[in-house]
Amino acid sequence: MVRLTDLPEWEREHLLAKGREAPRFASRPWVRGPALGKRRVAIVTTSGVHRRGDRPFSMIPDTEYRVIPGDTSADMLVMSHVSVNFDRSGFHEDVNVVFPIDRLKELAAAGAIGSVADFHYAFMGAAWPPTRFETKARELAVLLKKDRVDAVLLTPV
Repeated sequence: MVRLTDLPEWEREHLLAKGREAPRFASRPWVRGPALGKRRVAIVTTSGVHRRGDRPFSMIPDTEYRVIPGDTSADMLVMSHVSVNFDRSGFHEDVNVVFPIDRLKELAAAGAIGSVADFHYAFMGAAWPPTRFETKARELAVLLKKDRVDAVLLTPV
């Protein structure tokens, strides 16, 4: 992974400016829920991962997402993330680096979490500004609720 100090000054400033432009929340929208050992957990990632055969993510940043059923095996996942700054080597070694489905299943088997969701969701994270995701986030909230999900593991890439 690249560090900010390793980037050219113009790129470092560009990335830091994005952080300054990120929306600020007036309140804390978090809610309390059951103990972790009783929660149903889904993955939401911006890694651009999807099932082999699904439509790849495009070069035009958008807010489209792909649904990944929980029983999808790692060898059926591909990555079409288009950012030139993205290092895919970790994904090629172990999909769990960006989509930790095997780790979630292990946590469920050990009783650390209640269960693993039937469906997980992947975005391509190079879209900007993040406020463009609000409509899709609301859409996803409905799907997560339908799957009885009460905890989400976010893997921003």
